[in-house]
Amino acid sequence: MYISAYIIGVPEDRKDDYLRIATLFAEVAKDYGAVEICENWEAYIEDGEVTDFRKAVKAEPGEKIVMSWVAWPDQEAAVKAHEGMYNDPRMADLGDMPFDGSRMVIGNFETLLSYRKDKD
Repeated sequence: MYISAYIIGVPEDRKDDYLRIATLFAEVAKDYGAVEICENWEAYIEDGEVTDFRKAVKAEPGEKIVMSWVAWPDQEAAVKAHEGMYNDPRMADLGDMPFDGSRMVIGNFETLLSYRKDKD
């Protein structure tokens, strides 16, 4: 598995706007081969002495941290998907982003260990 991960600060009052674009992005990503998409809205984050999620994205007062990931079968699938997704006409429907994209932390990772308890 190959993971594309994102961390961003989103104004708390823009949660619904964020969910709208995340939902549209998820539909596009699924069509390009994503096997899992997870959007996570801050519930509780401790401030660190040296670094933390807020410092990583230079969060401003009133912003909540969003941590998201998209799982792909492998790196090749992710690269191919990214090339197609950003040229997909549906992406134009995202409109104005409800966050400052210049403060988004983005990374891609090879999975070393994965555990998921399936529902019985």
